[in-house]
Amino acid sequence: MATTNDLKNGMILDMDNGLWQVMEFQHVKPGKGPAFVRTKLKNVTSGKTVDKTFNAGTKVDTATVDRSDYQYLYNDGTDFIFMDEKTYEQIPVSAQIMGDAANYLLENGRAMIAQHEGQVLYIELPASVVLEITHTEPGLQGDRSTGGTKPATLETGAEIQVPLFLEAGTKVKVDTRDGSYLGRVN
Repeated sequence: MATTNDLKNGMILDMDNGLWQVMEFQHVKPGKGPAFVRTKLKNVTSGKTVDKTFNAGTKVDTATVDRSDYQYLYNDGTDFIFMDEKTYEQIPVSAQIMGDAANYLLENGRAMIAQHEGQVLYIELPASVVLEITHTEPGLQGDRSTGGTKPATLETGAEIQVPLFLEAGTKVKVDTRDGSYLGRVN
């Protein structure tokens, strides 16, 4: 149990028959009337986002979420199999929970998995990963780094936009949050 004064970004609340993650919160003290807390909540299982306002000091149920580092082992066709790096216990994660994270994860890659009562809630990858370009159209003579972009396929099968001068076989750093190109890696 906590109050709305204790809210923090990333906190998981247990309310309305579901688990909700606090995305944003703002304490508001109007000149007239009582203070309140305006929040933006995201349903952990469905991904639905709602705006909810609480009176200041209202009690809210918090959910205990265990976050652990895992190593990605392989995809068995339906699930992605991860291994806990401390206990060597393996857990399956469905493709639905993986979402876009599957586009940036190689075998033996690291990820943080959040669980509530043994159920996997979500997966967090590092902010950026290094991947190799497997296919892209060849650049033309005179292409510059400040020019346009072209599509490139990564070794995971994901497609991102890269500068015109990059060629297949080049290792690039990719932002896992939005799939944007961050730079070349030597």
